[in-house]
Amino acid sequence: MEAVSEEVLDGKWEDLDWAMGQCFMMGWEGTEITSQIRTLIEDHHVGAVLLTTKNLKGAHQTARLVQELQTIAHQAGHPVPLLIALDQENGGVNSLFDEDYICQFPSAMGVAATGSPDLAYEVSNATAKELSAVGVNMIMGPVLDVLTNARYQPLGVRATGDDPQEVSQYGIAAMNGYKDAGITTCGKHFPSYGNLDFLGSSLDMPIITETLEQLSLSALVPFRNAIREGLDAIMVGGCAIANAGMNVMHACLSDQVVDDLLRKDLGFNGVTISECLEMDALSHDIGVRGGTVMAVEAGCDLVLLCRSFSVQLEAISGLKLGVENDMISRDRINLSLTRVLTLKSKCTSWQKALNPPGISLLSQLHPSHLTLSTKTYDNSITVMRDTGHLLPLSNTRYADEELLLLTPLVKPLPASAETRTLAESKGVPSEHDKWNHRSSIMSGENVFRELGRLLARQRHGKLLHTSYTANGVRPVHENLINRAGCIIVVTADANRNLYQNGFTKHVAMMCSMLSSGGKKKSLIVVSVSSPYDFAMDKSIGTYICTFDFTETAMGALVRALFGEFVPQGTLPGTLRKSRKVQKSRQHWLVENWNWDRDNRGLQALIKALEKTVLLNQQSGLIGASASAFSLPFTSAEETIEESHYVVRNSSTQALFGFCSTYYHPASATGMLGAIFVDPSKRNLSIGHSLHQRALRGLLQKPRIKKLQLGCGLPSIFLGIPMSDLSEGARLKRWFATNGWDISSPRLLYTLTIKNLSNWAPPEGLLQSIQRVSFGFDLIHGTENASSVLDHVSAHASPEIQGLYQLALTDPKTCGIVRAKSPVDGALVGTVIVCRSSTLLETYMPVLHSDGSEGVGGILAPVVPSSPQASIVLQGLALLGIRQNKAHRCATCVLNWVAGEERDVLLSMGFDVLDAWEELSSVSERVSLMSSGADE
Repeated sequence: MEAVSEEVLDGKWEDLDWAMGQCFMMGWEGTEITSQIRTLIEDHHVGAVLLTTKNLKGAHQTARLVQELQTIAHQAGHPVPLLIALDQENGGVNSLFDEDYICQFPSAMGVAATGSPDLAYEVSNATAKELSAVGVNMIMGPVLDVLTNARYQPLGVRATGDDPQEVSQYGIAAMNGYKDAGITTCGKHFPSYGNLDFLGSSLDMPIITETLEQLSLSALVPFRNAIREGLDAIMVGGCAIANAGMNVMHACLSDQVVDDLLRKDLGFNGVTISECLEMDALSHDIGVRGGTVMAVEAGCDLVLLCRSFSVQLEAISGLKLGVENDMISRDRINLSLTRVLTLKSKCTSWQKALNPPGISLLSQLHPSHLTLSTKTYDNSITVMRDTGHLLPLSNTRYADEELLLLTPLVKPLPASAETRTLAESKGVPSEHDKWNHRSSIMSGENVFRELGRLLARQRHGKLLHTSYTANGVRPVHENLINRAGCIIVVTADANRNLYQNGFTKHVAMMCSMLSSGGKKKSLIVVSVSSPYDFAMDKSIGTYICTFDFTETAMGALVRALFGEFVPQGTLPGTLRKSRKVQKSRQHWLVENWNWDRDNRGLQALIKALEKTVLLNQQSGLIGASASAFSLPFTSAEETIEESHYVVRNSSTQALFGFCSTYYHPASATGMLGAIFVDPSKRNLSIGHSLHQRALRGLLQKPRIKKLQLGCGLPSIFLGIPMSDLSEGARLKRWFATNGWDISSPRLLYTLTIKNLSNWAPPEGLLQSIQRVSFGFDLIHGTENASSVLDHVSAHASPEIQGLYQLALTDPKTCGIVRAKSPVDGALVGTVIVCRSSTLLETYMPVLHSDGSEGVGGILAPVVPSSPQASIVLQGLALLGIRQNKAHRCATCVLNWVAGEERDVLLSMGFDVLDAWEELSSVSERVSLMSSGADE
């Protein structure tokens, strides 16, 4: 930030025109510098340029063009270099293509199909190194959209898939790959293009109809996680949002979306970039001048205008007018200026900007990148089904049989060498097509003609090849199908190009009828874009997915068809998981926990789980450590037996899952303390396997009578969480299926006073407590502790007894407040009070302090039922609060509050921090249910 501070002090930034220039990202059409882009840089001080396929002819030309842009900026007196950005998502969305120097890699979904986040990192790192070599310093990626409704969304294979955790995992891997190559990142398209409704005319915006709660549980998860990991910038989409809590015409123009949702709720402090304001719907509804002002007011730091010079000038004049009319403050402009300059300081300098290494570096990188490309494409090829065992073709088809290839007329991918010279279609695009990447071009014949040539060369036999259209199965197709022994039908987004679906089903029916008549016809369907075309249609017996149809992908497909390698790809997202569950409802190998071996793996697992917690939610996991699960009792004091289990990768020592159990002999109660599963490995039966092993271990205890789900010591998983209702409902169903009684849960709460210094007791509370004449005192250590332990033993669960034992062994930071009867001096209530840095923090992460402020604890009140129980509880809490304030704690946490006690304490000024449902079952019921689940 020091460099940025100096740049902000540069006199030029005091000039409004110079400061505003850093608030725009602009583009132009043409492969040479035009007067348009020169004027924007020299006269209007525009500080960021977006390059597209219309600017780029190859690596050498791109490096020269970028260098010329930076030279113009330097000579015009720009204090810092230009931000040069482009789309290079791989698969079909590559703005820069050069078959001699720039490598082709799979789409985001194709990379995810490899099942390897490490490959995602390597591919992104290689891509970024190539872009950096030609002078580009920002990539418009990664795509962080979750395909909530994957089968019908225009993003298709540009997105990782439909599972938010998997999208997060691969998105962050890609982001780190870019950043480690020195390029800044821009996640897109916030809040989501993954479930758009296309309802109106060509001028209407596609609409997000999901509620904020639904978005928070799915679409926003990858953005939230990427922000935590250091995402540099975010592009805010131009879609509309219409739900009960929000009615937004254009997301990138709405302060509800940019300032409230992205900045405040998700905590993003980087650069926000608007969708291009030249889109028809926006310019028609609002106008670019007003739209520019609204985008900046909403919180956008860079306003994107891709093409028209007149529109770009209109936007610049609009922003200046907005400042002059006091609609936008100078401080607001300076805030965006500072963010943009901070971003530039991460990725560029004049030395770097004016001297791109270009072809010399690309020549060195190219051989290793080609190897990586081949490896990634081969690993991405996915055989969804091969029920007839037709693969590989080299083993099943005789040389004298004819092979028929049927391919559709579709949009090829702009990275295709065969299609670089084709003209853009002049046809009217569909509403979905407008939301596909703008550089797609028409006519896929050449791509698939090359596929046919590859097949013919590989097979050394006769190949028949023709295309099909919306006209369906014609006589020419019928004749060729009759001749061929094996038919390969290629589809590309058949769910949106329905003629492909109908054609393929018709061919499948013909092959079935001919085969039943004695003429054996083998059918292979290959999806070369969206894998969802026939993913769930088991009538297509052999189904292969490639995730894009570049020449590189087609080469990998041919090698897979003829057995040069065995395809290992799997469909990303929920389809991958559901398929694995179907294939392997087997129990995972569960091993006993070993501290030396598994401690580091558990800590990593906890960190991975922390990232899935919503920012506005609490969790016992936050701040937890692996040490929490090993309780510190000596053999003389031990009242708890513990057994913990893991599912792990024995090769890498990574933990896929962890389960903790505790047994209390005195009460014959077994407790399931926690089940953790790696977010990327959920729905694969890992939790089921751990649960079964844990129950088996507990039910072997000779005297066990009761099982409890949720544990107070350690206080990490107290039961089913109620802070997330949908997740809580799902977990309750799961545990009910596995034998737990969900009909009468015990409700437990964690309460808090967040600003303790401003708290005052409610009016009349002190008088009420004094009126009943209970005696209250505070003790530390084991002296006088016997009466406390007797009281807790008689009225509380075993884990609460253990917690009191721990508190008594830590007199420096813990004490016990006692309430005594005025009649006979007998104890009528106790509570633990602790201050910051207590030893209990290890076992109760809710007490964890980040160092900036102290957290005081009031823990485990034990107040037997009586007419005066409420006033006793309030008296104990009041003394606890006073102790916390005396120790200058900024926050007070009251943990392990039973449901019937909650309202009494809320009336004192506490708020609910977290809530849980503790479940229990008699051992016989769970024993019967678990044995049934095993079967």
